[in-house]
Order: sequence, then structure tokens, then C-alpha cells
Amino acid sequence: MSISSILSVDEAEPRLAALNVVDVRTPGEFASGHVPGAVNVPLERVEGSLAELRSAAESGPLLLVCASGARSEKGVAVLASHGIAAAGLTGGTRAWVAAGHRLEHPPGPVRAVWGMERQVRFTAGVLVLLGLALGLLLHPAFQLLSAGIAGGLVFSALTDTCGMAVVLGRLPFNRRPASPGARPGNGTG
Repeated sequence: MSISSILSVDEAEPRLAALNVVDVRTPGEFASGHVPGAVNVPLERVEGSLAELRSAAESGPLLLVCASGARSEKGVAVLASHGIAAAGLTGGTRAWVAAGHRLEHPPGPVRAVWGMERQVRFTAGVLVLLGLALGLLLHPAFQLLSAGIAGGLVFSALTDTCGMAVVLGRLPFNRRPASPGARPGNGTG
């Protein structure tokens, strides 16, 4: 079965059983709901999981999924650079839900976790406000914090990377403990 580099929800849904779905969001985001049958390999762990992903791609086409499609697009590019064919889901899990499809949840209580983009926006906003407030109340040098965050946001936009997302992804609420029998490289650790 051939697969293009992107699939819409309407193209992916009827083929779901034949696809190896890989969710590249953080473990916390994955635990809050994912496309049925997906395994979690966070984007920052894709290169470390190439052997497993290559093996999965040999058994059926890979479909990478994230919240909006941006991280899965990056994951597809990383895999392509290593000779592994994969497609990204246009619009990610948001488009999946908007099309009326259900998300699968791990056993136990559903964890409400903000998406990474929302966490970055919140953190950046808090740090900018903190820098401004401390600059007004204590010492003007604290305004450099706001300037640093602004510079980081510009750098992030120009390079299409986000150091703050990497740091936030390592926080405990964006991780989950390894489950018994978890496969190496599937992002459960």
C-alpha cells in the first residue's frame, strides 16, 4: 500500500487498521487522548527509535500524528532523512476530533494536559509579565528577562524549533511512568 507524505483525516480513517500510527506528542498529551491504536514516540525520541520505526514501516505504512500536524511534519522529515517513508496526519488530533472520530485513552483516569503549544504560550507570557513587573517594582534590569523571552520567540519562529517546548516536555506532568511490557523507544519511559 503506497502512502503520500500527508494524509487527511478522510484518507486516513478508512485505512487506520493497515497503518502503523505513531503519535509524536509528549507522553502527557498522548495520555489525554490519541488516535486509536497509536503508539507514543515523542518527537525528540524519533531519532533514537529509528530501528523500531524502520521495522514498523516494513510491516505497514507509518502515519505520524500530533496535535496540529506541525510536529508530525517534522517527524516525517526526520524519518525521510533516514530513508524511512512516513506520512503526517493533516491537522493532527484536532482535525481527527473535528471530523467526529473518537480518541482512545489509556486505562485509568483521563489526565487533562494542555497541549505543548499552549504550555509554551502560557510560560512565555508569565515570564514576560514577571520580567516587566520585577523591572517596575525592583530593578529595571529584570526587564531583560522579557527581552530574552522575546528574543527566544523570534529565534524559535526563524528556526522552527522551540527550546522552551523541549524543557517543558521534560517536566513530570508531560511524562508518564514506563508501563510493564513497554517496547523500547515507544516513549513510555
